[in-house]
Amino acid sequence: MTQTNERRIRWVFALTVGYALVQAIGGWLSGSLALIADSGHMVSDAASLLLALVAYRIARRAADATRTYGFHRVRVLAALANGAALLLLVVWIAWEAVKRIAEPAEVLAGPMLIVASIGLVVNVAGAWILWSGHRSDGNLRGALLHVIGDVLGSIGAIAAAVGILFTGWTILDPILSVGVAVLVVRSAWRLVADAIHVLLQAVPQGVDALAAERGLAELPQIAEAGHFHAWTLTDDSAVATVHVSPAAGVDPLTLPPLAAAWLKERYAIAHVTVQVDPPGQLGGHC
Repeated sequence: MTQTNERRIRWVFALTVGYALVQAIGGWLSGSLALIADSGHMVSDAASLLLALVAYRIARRAADATRTYGFHRVRVLAALANGAALLLLVVWIAWEAVKRIAEPAEVLAGPMLIVASIGLVVNVAGAWILWSGHRSDGNLRGALLHVIGDVLGSIGAIAAAVGILFTGWTILDPILSVGVAVLVVRSAWRLVADAIHVLLQAVPQGVDALAAERGLAELPQIAEAGHFHAWTLTDDSAVATVHVSPAAGVDPLTLPPLAAAWLKERYAIAHVTVQVDPPGQLGGHC
């Protein structure tokens, strides 16, 4: 699925770069600062998409003696960078909007409307390509959020162009830009928060460490369970370790596959390391 997502991002990267060039030329010909600024937005998105593509390539590298888990976390780092870039972009949009409200600039609404309409078609196509992918992939989700931001930006530009065309109120452009920024910031913050959650090796979503220990200890073959740790390796892969001790008369060698199977069924944790300790050594951790 990762290679399919990479191919989707490659297509959207080509669309984004192509339209950024069209938008820059259109903004220059129409005198629209909004279009020129949004062209810069598209260039930053293209850079983020390129970062995502590089991350996929690096993540495919095999594990080695130094990086025994491989390079999967590069995708998480790319998602974090994308989210941070979106937040910085929101700050820039807000700053530019304040400046334009204070000093409105003349805009040729007709050419602006044509270019913005083309942009909406391009961005909707890009969003659809990414939306059809595997959205549990944080790297792909980061790219999708960038493109959704572009869709909202195109809608705002169209609305501003129509409003300016009929009323002459150029202040509509910065006001709608602020509205788009507010919509983008929530998704960007969630992307950053999810990436930080993974990098801090917090338990995967839906996993309760204490409940996992109690559930294992309730199995008839296990007397005690403790020292449970679980973390997300990458978007769709979780890892866990746990200590257990056998109930009376139970073969200790049967506990690792038993505990691993229970955690996989209960929490979808595919890779589990189980240490078997003598009875009484876990000290009531369960």
